[in-house]
Amino acid sequence: MSRPVWASAAASFQRELQHLRRDRADLLLITLLPAVMLGLMAWLFAASVMRDIPIAMVDLDRSAESRQLARMLDASPGVSVASQPSSLAEAQSQLRRLDVFAVVLVPRDATRQALRGEQGTVFAYYNATYLTTGQSAVRDIVEAVSAWNARLLGERIGKQVGPTKLRAPPIAVQSDILHNPARSYELFLLPLLFPAILSLGLALAVAASLGREVRDGHLRDWLGDTPWSAITGKVVPYVLLFSIYGALGVLYLALLRGDGIAGSALLLMLGQPVFYLACAAVALLFVGLTRDMGTSLSAIGLSIGTALAFSGATFPVVDAPLFTRVWNLLLPLTAYVKLQTQQQFVGAPWGVSLWPLGTLLLMVLVAGGIGGWRLIAAARSADPVLPGAPRETRA
Repeated sequence: MSRPVWASAAASFQRELQHLRRDRADLLLITLLPAVMLGLMAWLFAASVMRDIPIAMVDLDRSAESRQLARMLDASPGVSVASQPSSLAEAQSQLRRLDVFAVVLVPRDATRQALRGEQGTVFAYYNATYLTTGQSAVRDIVEAVSAWNARLLGERIGKQVGPTKLRAPPIAVQSDILHNPARSYELFLLPLLFPAILSLGLALAVAASLGREVRDGHLRDWLGDTPWSAITGKVVPYVLLFSIYGALGVLYLALLRGDGIAGSALLLMLGQPVFYLACAAVALLFVGLTRDMGTSLSAIGLSIGTALAFSGATFPVVDAPLFTRVWNLLLPLTAYVKLQTQQQFVGAPWGVSLWPLGTLLLMVLVAGGIGGWRLIAAARSADPVLPGAPRETRA
């Protein structure tokens, strides 16, 4: 007589916990290692905003106004005037040596042209191979030059031509930063790195757990008469544990480092087990298709291990090749990042996030259904000895 469904799931759950108690290495991989990785990432990005990026200023104008610009640039929190070379060639040499990450060039007679009512130009060059650092430096340079330009307009040109003759540009652009006004790299990167690291750790742990049954030839005995319950019981400990890690990561960023949760905290917390269950379903899919631990772990490394690059959060996938766009849609991290951004930072209506949440549930059903079906079919096949399992020697 077959056991009830709940009893089979509970037995599989207990079986996995007993293995973790016996195997300290596997236990450390799902407890100590994720905690160390998350703590290390949090420590590395604790300085959330770039400060004092070294730049060079080439002042060919050599006027009181250009010296004022140098002081304003150096007072800017994001950049620091590390050197003032006499020529652009010397500044470019410093840029190539990575002594500085941007160069400001004030041409000869630039302020004199501005005082005569002509167009003066200040040039900014940055090293795009260090894209984030260079762009951050340029933003502060533009802000400092804009402040210097306004000061020059009011103090010198206004006095020279008279305030009544000053005319503002006919059209002005005003840009405002939304949802990350401090331009914090911590609040940009850690919400991506935390789930990326945890999803990879969970998928590897689940694949190793399932693959161990295949490798040791215990698949049929473990699945028994209620295979879906056995699979559920084995996966649940990992999903629960990593969901707690994910929730703690969200709360750390929202309450300790950020400005709270802009949207629905309940929906954000609900997204944790659904996301990690989707990652477990992907692991089940690879184990079910390959029936080999090593191959499935490699497949997880190539898919979930590269999910951050294809999630669309770091590099845009708009107009990307077809493969990139399809791969982006197949990754659980893509849907989760949308859910997290909408609820933690943007404050979108909860109904908007039902789409990424539903996408994750669909991944659970499709990937988990196919993987479980293939694993159950392998257990019920005529030959109980599966690839990777030890074979008995027959006389």
